[in-house]
Amino acid sequence: MKQRENWGSRIGFIMAAAGSAVGLGNIWRFPYMAGDNGGGAFILIYLGFVFVIGLSVMIAEFAVGRRTGLAAVGAYKSYSDRWTFAGVIGVISAFFIMGFYPVVGGWSLAYVFKSLTGLMSDSGAIGDAFGGFIGSPVEPLGWMLVFLVFNILIVAKGIAGGIEKAARVLMPTLLVLLAFLTVRSVTLPGASAGLEFIFKPDFSEVSGQTLLAALGQAFFSLSLGMGCMITYGSYLSKKETLPNNALIVTALDVGVAILAGIAIFPALFSFGMEPTAGPGLVFVVVPIIFAEMGAIGTLFGAVFFIALTVAALTSSVSLLEVVVAYLIDQRGMERNLFILLAEL
Repeated sequence: MKQRENWGSRIGFIMAAAGSAVGLGNIWRFPYMAGDNGGGAFILIYLGFVFVIGLSVMIAEFAVGRRTGLAAVGAYKSYSDRWTFAGVIGVISAFFIMGFYPVVGGWSLAYVFKSLTGLMSDSGAIGDAFGGFIGSPVEPLGWMLVFLVFNILIVAKGIAGGIEKAARVLMPTLLVLLAFLTVRSVTLPGASAGLEFIFKPDFSEVSGQTLLAALGQAFFSLSLGMGCMITYGSYLSKKETLPNNALIVTALDVGVAILAGIAIFPALFSFGMEPTAGPGLVFVVVPIIFAEMGAIGTLFGAVFFIALTVAALTSSVSLLEVVVAYLIDQRGMERNLFILLAEL
């Protein structure tokens, strides 16, 4: 039996698992979900779900993966054939969510270059520019393919040599970029209103829909229920303490989400914009904010979309690994063979 790959170090595993959790759910979805659901109250409920439910589920998924040494399908199947369907659902979920990440990741990658080539020269045209971009039959597809190539190259290198090495670079980069944006956002005139929106809960806005949205966001942002954490746990040493690692990963995930909120909402309120812009918040409202900053806004815009691209990449890599690990464990395929098929 071929020896299973393992993480090269504890910090490498934590960075990779945190990278899986920290994705578009934190930087793209979390701000607009918070904006649509009352700000601080939503965030407080979200944090409750993360640490009461999400953390426990993450520990369980790590434990299942590590104990069996197999990815999602094989892990559940090793307990009982009756549970195989749970692993299959995880792989199918990862496969379909993987279809979403390269699309938005491609948008964010395109916006890095658009930010540097005149996108923010006319704030009034940014909304139309986004509509024209996503409505094009060719341009978004091209950027999506570029983004997918990055995914394939990282996963092709394996666990320690590919995913772990990439995570050790990408995660610190993401944290530095977000910290850079956060400092700028909170120093804008009128930023205090945005901070109040985040940190002063208004429970009059809370409804059943708010609770469901917060619970869904907790699972989505932690990459739970889609095989990622089981798969990553299967490469983990038996010597590692699972609760400690899970707590660190969860804390990093929540920290990035809060940082993203602090980077966006004070700037929104500073320029008198509504926080309830929905999914278009990041690709329309945020670029308008940067455009209003003048020449320096071009730099901040590029930095923001680099951060968004990095976040999307760390998560999409984990989703691709779920599918690859299934084919390696259950179908006996070689990693490089799968990547060759993916490229074809």
